[in-house]
Amino acid sequence: MSNYTKEEILEIYNKPLMELVFEAAKVHREYHDPSKIQVSTLISIKTGGCPEDCGYCPQAARYHTNIEKNDLLPYETVMHMAKKAKNNGSSRVCMGAAWRNVKEGDDFEQVLKMVSGLSKMDMEVCCTLGMITESQAVRLAEAGLHYYNHNLDTSEEYYKEVISTRGYNDRLQTLENVRKGALKVCSGGIIGMGESVEDRVGMLLSLSKLNPQPESVPINALVPVEGTPMAEERIVPSWDVIRMIATARIVMPKTTVRLSAGRTEMSTEAQALCFMAGASSIFAGDKLLTTPNPGEDKDTEMFSILGLTPTEKVKEEDCNKFKIRKSTVEAEKVKWSRPGHKIEKNIEAAAKAKELRQKLKQEQ
Repeated sequence: MSNYTKEEILEIYNKPLMELVFEAAKVHREYHDPSKIQVSTLISIKTGGCPEDCGYCPQAARYHTNIEKNDLLPYETVMHMAKKAKNNGSSRVCMGAAWRNVKEGDDFEQVLKMVSGLSKMDMEVCCTLGMITESQAVRLAEAGLHYYNHNLDTSEEYYKEVISTRGYNDRLQTLENVRKGALKVCSGGIIGMGESVEDRVGMLLSLSKLNPQPESVPINALVPVEGTPMAEERIVPSWDVIRMIATARIVMPKTTVRLSAGRTEMSTEAQALCFMAGASSIFAGDKLLTTPNPGEDKDTEMFSILGLTPTEKVKEEDCNKFKIRKSTVEAEKVKWSRPGHKIEKNIEAAAKAKELRQKLKQEQ
């Protein structure tokens, strides 16, 4: 957890750009290898039809956008897409489903099967499925999930301007459930939605105050989509993205900062400054869920120019932590009774799980 105040983070954000990047680069080199970049692939396993009203999202059922909707993809299709991503240099896969929250049943069982299949491919596995309960987080961890993504999106104050169908505290509760399930937290936000600089700083403040801080923070620039309430928003300048990444790096030094949506509007030079300022991960492929993204060929060329090397696989220390996490979730088995699928927890097993979670927290 950070001791920074909002005023202190705002002061960091507003530093002269070159001074800010230089300071962030020093912090980055202290905790990360500046020559390494993690390449991630985002797979939309269920597209469109979401009941939420997020102003930026073309997958909301209430908006008239031209996205191609699909039900949950077959297991074999997702495995094929993941293998292709790995062959193209990705060491991380994140599966996204346009749900408000995870519901028990066949779809969730299918997701668990997908997670298990991906975890056996020596890749880092992340999911973003909407709100989840603690028991669902436990089951995802048991299946082999490493990270769960649930973005705060923006500051608590500006949040109501972006979405009304889910509260800010709902998002914080999901992140707490993720932690209780012994999963790593991936949470960031989007800039360029009409928010102020103070709102951007407020989002970073909320993230930095999480205890422990998120292991992963994606910084997205809004990609305006026709048919959504934010279709007319102006493209955010690259300099703003660079400032956000640099500030996030200083405030959350150990976190993996991910340069996410909006890269199609950024030059190689602008992205280079992002990497210098602390970004150590990108999403590859020509599409991020439903919005455009640079293709693998362009990224390969950029890596060659900048001298960046993609990480090849999950780190050994993460594998060791996963073994502890596996023990945790095995100790906290969830029993399902047939009528109503009610959850019953074994008290003794839960106590053992709590002890193992504390051990995992100490190692992190």
